[in-house]
Amino acid sequence: MITSRTTRDDLGVTGPLIDGSRLDRPALDAVEHVDPATARPNGTVMLSGPSQVDAAVQAAKAASPAWRALSPDERRRILQRIEETMEARVPELARLITLEIGAPAAMSAALAHLCAGWFGYYAGWADKIEGATIPLGPALTAGLDYTLPEPYGIVGVIVTWNGPITSIGMKVAPALAAGNCVVVKTSELAPFAVARFAEIALEAGLPPGVLHVLPGGAEAGDRLVRHPDVGKISFTGGIATAKKILDAARHTVKPVVLELGGKSANVVFPDADLDEAVALTVRSCFNLAGQGCNLTTRMLVHREVYDDVVEATRRRAAALRAGDPFEPSTTLGPVIDQAARDRVLGVVDRARKDARVVTGGQAVDRPSLAPRVRDGYFVEPTVLADVDPASEAATREIFGPVLSITPFGSEAEAVELANATPYGLGTYLQTRDVSRVHRIVPLLRSGSVHVNGVSGQPPGAPFGGYKQSGIGREGGREGLLEFLQTKNVFIRA
Repeated sequence: MITSRTTRDDLGVTGPLIDGSRLDRPALDAVEHVDPATARPNGTVMLSGPSQVDAAVQAAKAASPAWRALSPDERRRILQRIEETMEARVPELARLITLEIGAPAAMSAALAHLCAGWFGYYAGWADKIEGATIPLGPALTAGLDYTLPEPYGIVGVIVTWNGPITSIGMKVAPALAAGNCVVVKTSELAPFAVARFAEIALEAGLPPGVLHVLPGGAEAGDRLVRHPDVGKISFTGGIATAKKILDAARHTVKPVVLELGGKSANVVFPDADLDEAVALTVRSCFNLAGQGCNLTTRMLVHREVYDDVVEATRRRAAALRAGDPFEPSTTLGPVIDQAARDRVLGVVDRARKDARVVTGGQAVDRPSLAPRVRDGYFVEPTVLADVDPASEAATREIFGPVLSITPFGSEAEAVELANATPYGLGTYLQTRDVSRVHRIVPLLRSGSVHVNGVSGQPPGAPFGGYKQSGIGREGGREGLLEFLQTKNVFIRA
């Protein structure tokens, strides 16, 4: 693992990879990639436009019959080789992740391992896709009725910048296992790790034409969603973009999977292990500088232990160390760009009128940083206490290192506050009372509930949200079924 910036080099140039070959010239435009830790250009991204989307879809269409007809055993072996090759290349992928989004090096390595694990998991499903026979009653015409699960053909995948390699595992692995070809559109803010993944997949034996990767902006994404030959769209990102995707998909009545934002609450009762509850919150909320959908960005704490928990949280958050993501001592990386830093600090400034800033609330003091990263986009780990549950800080996704803490007095109030946002991705409960857990879990409007810990998002567990946190599921059998459609067949005896 690279742990020193003295060994780093430039990201180089990346652009569209279509039919196994990377274009060597800008499609529409070339933009500089800026390292969020240094605020300096560190690579060049050649953007894709509608014509590159059309070329990728056409190549996928040509490759689709052979990939679909490939024996399930062979698809399984290819996905297994992708997993094995990725595992061998984790240091390389981790370096790219850190360079493009500023994630601490250890976290980047964990994300690359996680992606590889998803390919191993879905390799195991590739030869287990089966239909069912339908019982026919005596009053019906004698015959055989059965189902055939079939791929959509071409799946369009749109991933955001904060965890693109994770989205590749969650979306591309099951789509390929189901027999689909895939066209991926990445953000220009983070295209390098996914581009390298695509090369690794080709090295592992994935046939050219089955997977295409296109860095680009909204115009490329819109064309991918509207393309008549794309059978389904899987998107991770924000609600505003999701609404545009839904609007574009209606023209071809195209099904979509949407993995969107969250405002997940960690609900702490007095009987909980308070030290672990605080540790879990701080680990999660400030992970990737708070730029994640399922992080514990809210804390709801019983009044009986509220002051003690707020103080313990302040101490832990204040002890986080911002700095060069390649240094092992760094526990807080930068936000993605200057606009993100300005937006996050704006939310904190507006929250000051009705909440207490118990730590943080500013850009990181430049002299406290190593010279190389003093221009980076760092925000202090910020804890807001006594937050109005109806305020922006309590109900809206901030996407920065900001934690909001609100007190509650009863179970009913805790449930009401946990549900009082437009989102419904995850909820965390801290209590030793099993009866309480069983009472509360059915009342929570969220796609996942974590009690006294976190699962680490294993590939076999379905992941997705309620309300404005999305449509559909990723992971497990449910995630595989998102990329299959069912055909019913009746044969008269």
